[in-house]
Amino acid sequence: MSGGISLETMLIDEGFGTLDAESLDQAIELLMSLQATGRLVGVISHVQELKDRVDARIEVKKSRSGSSIQLIVE
Repeated sequence: MSGGISLETMLIDEGFGTLDAESLDQAIELLMSLQATGRLVGVISHVQELKDRVDARIEVKKSRSGSSIQLIVE
């Protein structure tokens, strides 16, 4: 947050599955605090604990006929 660079959007692809419960909780809290300051934070993950804590998400589901997306806002 210092150094003169403004980062308004962040996309994170995985890495959460290797974290222990405490580290995962800290990472989620940090991402939520970034989002609360108006930044856009996107996360690509299969970790259920992360999905349970994110209130707006796009879920991609695959099937034999192709993939589909579903917007979920809780």
